[in-house]
Order: sequence, then structure tokens, then C-alpha cells
Amino acid sequence: MEKIGCGTVSFSIRNWNFSVRSLLLAAVCISIAVVWGVYRNEDRWIWILQDLLGIAFCLNFMKTISLSNFKICVILLSLLLVYDVFFVFITPFFTKNGVSIMVQVALGPDASGEKTQGNMVEVPAEPQAPSEKLPVVMRVPRFLAWAQNLCGMQFSILGYGDIIVPGLLVAYCSRFDVWVNSRKKIYFVSCCIAYLLGMILTFAVMLLSGMGQPALLYLVPFTLITSAVVAGCRGEMKQFWAGTTYEVLDSSREPLLPEGRTDSSVGGERC
Repeated sequence: MEKIGCGTVSFSIRNWNFSVRSLLLAAVCISIAVVWGVYRNEDRWIWILQDLLGIAFCLNFMKTISLSNFKICVILLSLLLVYDVFFVFITPFFTKNGVSIMVQVALGPDASGEKTQGNMVEVPAEPQAPSEKLPVVMRVPRFLAWAQNLCGMQFSILGYGDIIVPGLLVAYCSRFDVWVNSRKKIYFVSCCIAYLLGMILTFAVMLLSGMGQPALLYLVPFTLITSAVVAGCRGEMKQFWAGTTYEVLDSSREPLLPEGRTDSSVGGERC
């Protein structure tokens, strides 16, 4: 729209200003959500829209919520690790069917037509009564297994929490890189690599054990320990633990500046 000269086109209705670009973006977003709502039980292709919605939700959450120091990251991620382990490993002892609450939430109520093994979901090809599925997981088809067995479509699932919780630490590492002027973004890159290794270990244990795994059990130690080691090796653990002093400015919100200060007065403290 900017190339054709329509990037800043806007109009007003009763003192309300609307930009054409925002209206088109809203139309696309609403259309994706409506199509998912109508065809949410169509397993062959609707996972694409569900994953798009999930990615948008996770990114918006990590943009809205930010952790100010490593101490808060340690406390929050550790508590959520205990929460995840409890609802995956402990709750089966309290449920009638022996299924963990986490798995039941991921599959949705009355998901009797699906078989689960670990974080893998198999959807039979025979017509069955549709079961509601809450859009709280990323669903990725196992194309190799589908090609070998055309009678059912299999999915690997990953909860949004397993993306958002470590993602808050990754976002903090990215902001800390800006604060210490790390051109190679050592904290951000190392934390992302740690997340990748933790995710690989999660799926490896899942496949070997045949049981659903609390991903935070592996992601939290990998990311926390890696970040702490990097900070210790660089001699920046004190600053990394206490947090940064700059304030993030977002163009969609009012500048977060103390009274009596202007943009020019914050200088290097602005990100």
C-alpha cells in the first residue's frame, strides 16, 4: 500500500479516524478467526489457521507482558515448571479415566474419537461426531506417518504456554543485549539455541517413553542455566540479575517517560 501511495490514506466518521491500512488488516484478521470458527473440526487443513492464530497470540502476549530482571524470570519460570509437572504427571492419579488434565484440555472435551500417545494426536478417517477442540495448542501434522497410514491423520501438539513462558525469558535476553550493546546478541542467540535443544530433548523423551511430557520440565532448565552461564562468563551476572534501567517505547502506546523528561533526555536508555 505504501508503494502505490495508499499507506497513509485515512478518513473520519463522527470524530473517529480510520486508516485504510488498519481496516484491511482488521478484515484479514477477522476473516481468519471466523473461518477457523466455522471449520474448526476439519482436521485436514484447519490446523494452518489455528497455528496462525496461535503464533499471533504468542507474539502479542510476549510484546504486552515483559519481565524486568532475571530474578523474576527465575521465580516465574520455576513456579510454572512445577505447575506443568503437576498437571501432567500428578493429575492422572485424581481423574477417573487416568488422563492428565493438560492432555484433556489440549484435546478438548468429549474427544473420544482421538487416540493419544504422548504429544501425538491421531484423528481417525472414519466419520465421527465432531469433538470441540480448544485453540490452546499448536498442531503440526506428522506427514510421514500420514503417508504410511492413510486411515488416520496424526498431529504433534505443543501448548501455547510452552512457547510463551520461555519466550518471556528470550525477550528479556533480547532487551538485555540492547542495554549492554551486544552487537552479536549473545544472550538472545544462546537462549534461542537452548530453547531449541530443550525442545528436541522433549520430543525425544516423548517418543522414547510414549507418554506426554511437560515441555517446561526441559525448556526451563535449558534456558535459565544457559542464560546464567552466559552472564557469568561475561561478568555481567549482577546487572543481568537486577535487570535493566531503560524503558521500552512502543509506538502504539504512550511513551513510558518519567515526568519532566523528553525523548532527547533518555539517550542510550531508550530501546
